[in-house]
Amino acid sequence: MLILIYPMGAPMELNMEKVPGPFSDSKNLEKARFLKKMNLYPFFRPIEDSEGTRVAIRGKDKPQIMIGSNNYLGLTHHPAVKEAAIKAIEKYGTGCTGSRFLNGNLVIHEELEEKLAKYLGHEMALVFATGMQSNLGALSALCGPKDCMLFDSENHASIVDSSRLSLGATFKFKHNDMESLEEQLVNNINRFKKVFIVADGVFSMTGELLKLPEVVALAQKYGAMVYVDDAHGIGVLGKEGRGTMHHFNVHDQVDFNMGTFSKSFASIGGVISGKKEAMEHIKHSARSFMFSAAMSPSAVATVSACIDQVINDPSILQKLWKNVHMMRTGFAQIGLYTYNSETPIIPIFIGDEIKAFQVTNFLYDHGIFCTPVISPAVPKGEALIRTSFMATHEKEDLTYVLEIFKKAKLELEIPGVRH
Repeated sequence: MLILIYPMGAPMELNMEKVPGPFSDSKNLEKARFLKKMNLYPFFRPIEDSEGTRVAIRGKDKPQIMIGSNNYLGLTHHPAVKEAAIKAIEKYGTGCTGSRFLNGNLVIHEELEEKLAKYLGHEMALVFATGMQSNLGALSALCGPKDCMLFDSENHASIVDSSRLSLGATFKFKHNDMESLEEQLVNNINRFKKVFIVADGVFSMTGELLKLPEVVALAQKYGAMVYVDDAHGIGVLGKEGRGTMHHFNVHDQVDFNMGTFSKSFASIGGVISGKKEAMEHIKHSARSFMFSAAMSPSAVATVSACIDQVINDPSILQKLWKNVHMMRTGFAQIGLYTYNSETPIIPIFIGDEIKAFQVTNFLYDHGIFCTPVISPAVPKGEALIRTSFMATHEKEDLTYVLEIFKKAKLELEIPGVRH
């Protein structure tokens, strides 16, 4: 009980449980409470142990097969990668305790940037503490008050938030629609000093590829610059996993390429690459770079070791794409709609949000860890189960996953087509 003393009058007792808090009208909290009440809440599941493709969940007797991770190359538990991280800690400690601008600039940061520039085929690369900070810092530094950005309508949230920090204007074009993009170019190219076309290389929910060659052609036609967020392409697509721009062989025509290390490269952090002058501008202007602590030594060493592994061991990517082909074919045979994904991200269309949670629970109860995706990450009415696969998945586990999805389709009536 809380006793309130008023200047005039007697004390009043107030039952705190009956008093609405300042966020009592939050729609997100309301939805979370509803899902918990219905035993359908699928988020923040406590993982207490992991072997990469299998995870132990607190309260579960048996490990779960993980098909909801972005660990595409399966390198989070690779012996050489772990050894590199441990050695970096032994030499540099656990953290930099400051920004690169001041006391946090290590030799291994600069060595990694040189390796990434060569790997990506650009003049210079700059690493950030996280992928989201990479987009927030780079785009807000690049796009000034006389500039504009043209966004694909299904861009990642970090790009959307970047536009809020930028002093420039933002206009959207329809998803992967080149006619819509050209219309925006025609309308805006002469109104602004610099125009940036900004889009995901791999769209993270559907696994769809950006029509990058067409984007590049339009950029050259109208004098715009191209910025690709390749968070889910780097390490996976193109020769030696060099990304979407190498997959299409247009790396020399992409002005800015962003990648993250929290997917294929088994760590955390991000990178922006491009021409040296532009990178130096970002380096001395991006607030999320200048005012944030540097990547930890272990993260830097992990990324470097992952690049070495994917370059020196072709079997990693061969195994990954073999597994992806198996699952794509298997889901099609079951009759599930997978958005024609071309990547290790294979979404299963569900439609209804509650059904997506029910399917997630069904899979979870059968030893499969996957993730539901609902609005606003996808449009309303297009809830899906986002599955993703690794080079280290074994055929037996993937066969079991297909068997359980087949049961789920029948028992929960998963639609076979997108409405």
